[in-house]
Amino acid sequence: MLKRKLFLYLTSIGFVFSQHIFVSYTQTRPEKPNVVFIYVDDLGYGDLSSYGATKIKTPNVDRLAAQGTRFTNAHSTSATCTPSRFALMTGVYPWRQQGTGILPGDAKLIVPTDKTTLPKVFKNAGYKTAVVGKWHLGLGTQVEKNWNGDIKPGPNEVGFDYSFIFPATADRVPTVFLENHRVLGLDDADPIQVDYEKKVGNDPTGKENPELLKMQSSPGQGHNNTIVNGIGRIGFMSGGHMARWVDEEVTGTFLSVAQQFIKDNKDNPFFLFFSLNEPHVPRMPSTFFRGKSGLGYRGDAILQLDWTVGQILDQLELLGISDNTIVIFSSDNGPVLDDGYVDGAVTQLNGHTPAGPLRGGKYSIFEAGTRVPFLVSGAGVAKNKVSDALFSQIDILASAAQLLGMSTPPEAMDSEALATTLLGHNEQGREYFIEHAGTLAVVKGQWKYIAPSNGPAYAKLTDTELGNSPEPQLYDLSKDIGEKDNLAKKYPEKVKELEEILRSERNKKTR
Repeated sequence: MLKRKLFLYLTSIGFVFSQHIFVSYTQTRPEKPNVVFIYVDDLGYGDLSSYGATKIKTPNVDRLAAQGTRFTNAHSTSATCTPSRFALMTGVYPWRQQGTGILPGDAKLIVPTDKTTLPKVFKNAGYKTAVVGKWHLGLGTQVEKNWNGDIKPGPNEVGFDYSFIFPATADRVPTVFLENHRVLGLDDADPIQVDYEKKVGNDPTGKENPELLKMQSSPGQGHNNTIVNGIGRIGFMSGGHMARWVDEEVTGTFLSVAQQFIKDNKDNPFFLFFSLNEPHVPRMPSTFFRGKSGLGYRGDAILQLDWTVGQILDQLELLGISDNTIVIFSSDNGPVLDDGYVDGAVTQLNGHTPAGPLRGGKYSIFEAGTRVPFLVSGAGVAKNKVSDALFSQIDILASAAQLLGMSTPPEAMDSEALATTLLGHNEQGREYFIEHAGTLAVVKGQWKYIAPSNGPAYAKLTDTELGNSPEPQLYDLSKDIGEKDNLAKKYPEKVKELEEILRSERNKKTR
């Protein structure tokens, strides 16, 4: 009885203290700070100089670390892109929903239009909202769609006032920009057709015409279908030749559109989801950055990414709104080197370690799959701070709602309101977190449990160590961040405890 009273007392003290932190912050923060969320693709924990990289310098992203809070234990929910983005938008673990795996370029929309989403949180608070960049969450209500007319539902229907995107990934057709519901550069005399099962039209393919490629594809990964801009893609496309973008100009285009949105809304609260492609394949940076890193096209793409971040930060300062803007920077999953193209990522690595001290990478249940760079800077954020708090991108939805004085929508069942943690003023993070790849894992405190899985040990095509094992795995991340020493047999009670957490989470029903 005495122990229970002591526990309740300490718990109440912790609650009062955390509430005091939040109230103290809300009394001094701007009423409605702008939010720019820069979300990059396939960037590893060790890919930034602020996270220990020595073979590449990222001074602009490092400005965020110096001016704000750098998280060392922050995660995407998943080790691949579509599920991570789904969780970010909905506040729901993607493994709870069917159809949230990596989507083809012609997939239908998987984000619900009738529930609260991350952009709707801001929109409901009076913000102007925009997404600029990669989408990869599907469009329309069916696979077969008319790319030559209005394409909806899409980003606008899930809460973005304005959208300028490409549909999926840069290595998948259709390689076009969409502004709101329409493909840009449409020509009625050259209608677009897309098919992921069979060839359409007469465009050359990487398989049939490898001599036309300016970047060779790795065998077996499907990047040998329709050639666009000298690069073989996944899927077949015909028509829309005036609408097809050039890889070297994609980032500059996204940057220009993002900057225009910021300029147009500098006098109003706004939320910008700036979703960059780097360093996802095909890595084809602009000529200015090519060869600059000494690490192949992947390194060059990271330099281009860093420059782009700098342009956004400079604009915020030039417009005089940097002090009233929160900037968040993160990646949708961990790093991968050979992901379909021969681009020097492997042969020119030159001692660079994209995953830093972590094991695995993209596709992996080991830490490098989901533990990613996460930096927060700007209005009300603790400066030059390093936070070890356990935090996930899935928590941004509830934390944004809390920041704006709203409650967490019940359908965002897995998102936790951790606004003061997000802003670097509180070291208290999540109690536990579920990681997602081919199997599931539970992280709680210093411990990580990986559920048994009969999948392969390595990804055949990318040579990534996946973390699958028929035996349970238990790691003490405080002593073994590289997950080398499996302690499951030594601590069976800890395995049982974390197994029960996972069992309980799996049994929860979506709302």
